[in-house]
Amino acid sequence: MALIVEKYGGTSVGTVERIKAVARRCVETQKQGHDVVVVASAMSGETNRLLALAKAVSGEPNERELDALVATGEQQSTALLAMAIRDLGVASQRLHRHPDTPGDGRGVHQGAHQGPLTRT
Repeated sequence: MALIVEKYGGTSVGTVERIKAVARRCVETQKQGHDVVVVASAMSGETNRLLALAKAVSGEPNERELDALVATGEQQSTALLAMAIRDLGVASQRLHRHPDTPGDGRGVHQGAHQGPLTRT
């Protein structure tokens, strides 16, 4: 049928129950005959928590290390979502861009564009 891209923000994946609900929606879309790509943000509040940790450790965090730290929030939520989808009997594979892979050259988390993806 069609390629469907679903984007879920932090509130949508903010709890285990919400992650499971997102997984059910994704599987339902796939069962309708569509190919599904899911983009998920970090769980609600996680990015702010990570940024606060960075500021507590360093007055001026290095941008490269800050990018790597903030990316762990999305890695957590996408891994949990992939697990929830698999528990519903549907194959799921998380993809992410490694923080050390060059993106669009700006080198800054906020406003950067996604570069190449890697399978994990």
